[in-house]
Amino acid sequence: MEPARSTSSPPLVSRTTAVDPPAFAAAFDALPTPRTVWSAPDDALVLAGGAAATLTASGPDRFAAIRAATDDLFESGDVHAGTEAARPRVFGGFAFHEGACAGDPWEPFPEARFVLPRVQLTVADNGTWLTVTDAGSDASPAAVERRLDREVDRLSGRAADGPRPPRPGIRGKRRTTSRAAWRESVTAALDRIGEGELRKVVLAQALEADLESEFPRAATLERLAGKYPDCHRYCFEPDDGGGVFFGATPERLVSLRGRTVETDALAGTTGRGETPAEDEWLAEELLADAKNVHEHELVAETVREQLEPYAASISAGERRVRRLATVQHLHTPITAELDADRHVLELVEALHPTPAVGGLPPDRALETIHETEPFDRGWYAAPVGWIDAAGNGAFAVAIRSAVATPDRATLFAGVGLVGDSDPDREWDEIQLKYRPILDELEGETAGDSDGAGVGEPAENAGSERGD
Repeated sequence: MEPARSTSSPPLVSRTTAVDPPAFAAAFDALPTPRTVWSAPDDALVLAGGAAATLTASGPDRFAAIRAATDDLFESGDVHAGTEAARPRVFGGFAFHEGACAGDPWEPFPEARFVLPRVQLTVADNGTWLTVTDAGSDASPAAVERRLDREVDRLSGRAADGPRPPRPGIRGKRRTTSRAAWRESVTAALDRIGEGELRKVVLAQALEADLESEFPRAATLERLAGKYPDCHRYCFEPDDGGGVFFGATPERLVSLRGRTVETDALAGTTGRGETPAEDEWLAEELLADAKNVHEHELVAETVREQLEPYAASISAGERRVRRLATVQHLHTPITAELDADRHVLELVEALHPTPAVGGLPPDRALETIHETEPFDRGWYAAPVGWIDAAGNGAFAVAIRSAVATPDRATLFAGVGLVGDSDPDREWDEIQLKYRPILDELEGETAGDSDGAGVGEPAENAGSERGD
């Protein structure tokens, strides 16, 4: 195991003040790299830049290494947060598996990387807050307070610099997996399921898109915020600032507050209808479909089993259909009360990868993924989120995602295979799952609005149409 490395060390000094909300794109462009964006339906929006500390790790023990590094970072500090939502947190993510960041486009992304932002804008229910943090031997309250004053003057109420840039357009696409190779891979996986080697496996594809104009980071994130308000939205820049990993995922991995855990089983998919009647018919068909219900129950059962060693009690809500922009999913919310105080990364490591992105049994599924997929998953389908000083945190499963550089984007999508899966239907499902990101890359559509404020929707796309 490579131990976690930090570019800084305690003590930690942080100061917060309330500010007038700036325009999202103006604030994003004004922040130093590396920049981070995090938002979730039940969480504050965070827009952050710079790194007061950077924690990295690799290898099979990367979860434990990052946990130890965050404990060290937060061990002592002089923190005046103003409000709980604006407290210092580290933001980042993990690779799907050891060695998953070896190939293009993942070279700038370590197998585990978390950043303590130097400047953080937090949009919470009780207002917009600006936090400045420093860490290390040179950190001092006086210096941080002076920096906070400068950032307030620079960012508070900052107006949009002009109209939002259009979508970049796509001049060419390349698939990493041909349709013929896909049928062959799915058939081989189904043979393993039939022989009892596997119960389920999730196979993914990657799609490379060459862009006609430069990728507009802030504008794309604004559009995702307006169109996908009920999803976890995230953006992580590597230290060199040359690329960005971003997405809007409907799948929460886990959130921990005190001893209360919330997670989800999200598996089983169909499309959206052209009319409300067709939409309802598809939802009812999904609820009754044996293949999708079987796939979903495998996920829900495994999540409960993974939580049992840590929980005093576990309860699951009613299975229902979650309607999103291009697809509908079977969804079961799961909550637990822990038997003791625990760190969120204990639960992240226990739950990742869920059968919704890996398979069963996990080791055999991962072996099949290694043998089959002709690309590196990197942070795709892996845990991304945040951790605070108390060991609380929130993590999502990084699906509906892409890595973008100024002139190219690489999109990822996968499907769960069980015994009665059909290769052609699974191919079609993957194309639906590309749409959330692909729609933000293809040519401009009518009705795009100018830049919105940090806490405002960028577009009026209605509710519950997110993935």
